[in-house]
Amino acid sequence: MIAGFALVFDYIFGYPQWLYRRIGHPVTWIGAFISFADRSYNRESDTDEQRKTSGAVMLLGVVALAAGWGWVCLWLAHALPMSWVWELILVASLLAGRSLHTHVAAVRNILRDHGIEAARRELSKIVGRDTSQLDETDVCRAAIESLSENTSDGLVAPLFWYLLAGLPGIAIYKAVNTADSMVGYKSARHLHFGWASARMDDLLNLAPARLTALFYAVAAIFYGPARPLNALKVAWRDAQKHASPNAGWPEAAMAGALNIRLGGPGMRGGVPHPDPYFGKGRVALNVADISTALALYRRLCALVLILTLAAS
Repeated sequence: MIAGFALVFDYIFGYPQWLYRRIGHPVTWIGAFISFADRSYNRESDTDEQRKTSGAVMLLGVVALAAGWGWVCLWLAHALPMSWVWELILVASLLAGRSLHTHVAAVRNILRDHGIEAARRELSKIVGRDTSQLDETDVCRAAIESLSENTSDGLVAPLFWYLLAGLPGIAIYKAVNTADSMVGYKSARHLHFGWASARMDDLLNLAPARLTALFYAVAAIFYGPARPLNALKVAWRDAQKHASPNAGWPEAAMAGALNIRLGGPGMRGGVPHPDPYFGKGRVALNVADISTALALYRRLCALVLILTLAAS
């Protein structure tokens, strides 16, 4: 039952901003360690193999720290009265159901109320791409893509690994996912140093990404404008087009459910990149499409809660 209550806690409260300002967040703590390792051991003078080895050793350190943190926190929680409450709070702190909705809704609200320039700046807080030249359709598409992909990374996958391996499991997943987001890019600097982090993240997300696509299809049953069968069809047909073995599944499912196109040509590092489209629906997107995607996401969150309580 702890997992279900943790979901409710996250949905209602999220991670308190006052606490974040004072002590940060477990993800920022592990991020500081990764940044230190990247600066100290990802040396341009090393060979490709040496950088790959250094990155693998860094990943082992990250996993060890996360597992140790998880076990210590679990031991401390069980040493205190009402141990389940403390474990619930710890698990909720590693879920991002509410914060994901908040950040994507902020892009929608700012685009609607303050225009494209402000929306580009807000979008840059949740995506890694250059947002300075994006038009309204691009901003909306990027926001919906971020929502769909991070449904797996921020909600389904952490919960999956908590149910499978407890507090150490969710801590390890968040640590590996953070390492991938920081050094897993195929850039000249991180191509070799981040190789182990990227591969481990791919492995840990294999099942959750596909579950997320399925959950979006089921959630679409309970949302009138959405198309559940098309979500499954597009996910099965288009997911493998994505450069990632996992990210394409929730994005393609979202595109199919809403009968829109996600992905498509864009810019990476200032260079045009011919990314494929997911879905065969409408290309031009607007603020209302972000609202529709958020409505579908809320139904997915309810579905995840119901399934978690049933499993518990």
